Amino acid sequence: MPRMKLRDWQKENLPSITHSVRTAVAATASVIIAHLVQMPEAYWAAIATLVVMQSSLGATLALSIERVIATALGASVGAIEANYFRANLAVFTLAIFFIGLLSFGFRLEKTAYRYASVTLTIIILIPRTNPAWIVALHRFIEVSVGIVVALLVVAIWPERHPVPAKRTDE
Repeated sequence: MPRMKLRDWQKENLPSITHSVRTAVAATASVIIAHLVQMPEAYWAAIATLVVMQSSLGATLALSIERVIATALGASVGAIEANYFRANLAVFTLAIFFIGLLSFGFRLEKTAYRYASVTLTIIILIPRTNPAWIVALHRFIEVSVGIVVALLVVAIWPERHPVPAKRTDE
């Protein structure tokens, strides 16, 4: 098994101190806001923020739109499946496949398909006492809070990248 060496890392892909602070502030704000709107699983807001945080608003916005659509898709299919079929493994398999077809139809990328599938899985396979549609709605709100907070933090507090010095010997 090859070992990773520090010299093989690309400096632009390493988190900066600023990016680390922005991410920590955004994740914490997500949890606080999710608690304020009385979401039962506020940690999903933080997870969504952590997944979406990027260094630029353009990259974050594109990811955010797909993640909101994917969460809505997974929550909707999950609520329908849980309501009519409970935790039936065969129907679960078909639901994951169906989400893949819908993702293809909506032209969502594979990462969004995974996000929708994870949402469906959380709604279906984690036993809860609330009706499935409430669980699905909570999940959608929790994730949406996290995504909106990530967008706001990146928009308000853009990460500055140092401008490389121009070469004078040309």
